Amino acid sequence: MDALIALGEWFAVPLRFEFVQRALVVSVVAGVVCAVLSCWMTLVGWSLMGDAVSHAVLPGVVLSYVFGLPFALGALVFGAGSVALIGVVNRTSRVKEDAVIGVVFTAMFALGLVLISRVPSQTDLGHILFGNVLGVSDADILQVLLLAAVVLAVTWYKHRDLTMYAFDPVHAHAIGLNPRLLETLLLGLLSVTVVVALQAVGIILVVAMVIIPGATAYLLTDRFERMLVISTGVAVMAAVVGVLASFHLNASTGGCIVLAQAGAFTLAYLFSPRQGVLFKGRAARTLRTRLVRHPDHTR
Repeated sequence: MDALIALGEWFAVPLRFEFVQRALVVSVVAGVVCAVLSCWMTLVGWSLMGDAVSHAVLPGVVLSYVFGLPFALGALVFGAGSVALIGVVNRTSRVKEDAVIGVVFTAMFALGLVLISRVPSQTDLGHILFGNVLGVSDADILQVLLLAAVVLAVTWYKHRDLTMYAFDPVHAHAIGLNPRLLETLLLGLLSVTVVVALQAVGIILVVAMVIIPGATAYLLTDRFERMLVISTGVAVMAAVVGVLASFHLNASTGGCIVLAQAGAFTLAYLFSPRQGVLFKGRAARTLRTRLVRHPDHTR
């Protein structure tokens, strides 16, 4: 009973503070959007692309601050621009796509770091890198909610086409879909999603929120609809646990959220009924034992 009371207080005490409530709203909303998109990122194999876009938005955010524009505007421009630049260099040179992605996102990120170091500011622009979810304003929350609504609405409307493209782009083209257009749409949604997650975990950890929930769900189910549900559940759980843990530990909120997601992935990796390492190892040992005891079964 004492343990249950202590657990209840662990959850309840932080919720008395308004800044924690705000952080939970932003973290949960950002987590849901990232989780939904991460399912397609996992199927298409765009982990590196997610890393590229999340880092490439940094100079756009800094320049937005310099000119007094919304951070989201600069982030979207540089996110979409970096994707377009990757495509141009990839099509006009013999360099492979993964190398082009590495060149573009590191160059953009380095430009952002230089701008941060040179721009005089009374605001700690380091929050762009590591997130500032405990200090979000009403305007920040409104921005996150609006962008999240846009991403979720578009993915709901186009989910069949996007899923067909993720599983088999050749078949998608054969039935009349435009794979290039769907790829552009998915990359655009990725750019917007990165902006949504900036407030929660910062640029450095955004890629984790875009990849880990989908990868975790991929280990737990073979059906895409269930994958979306599981991925979203993992993200919401990690957001709640991460925000509350950061309050009690006085630690980085973004770091705690991502660690909670990593913990969920580790559990799925080890204990997934079909894909878990421990279960697969146990099944293999059981099969070997049966073959030793009943060698006739191999005939």
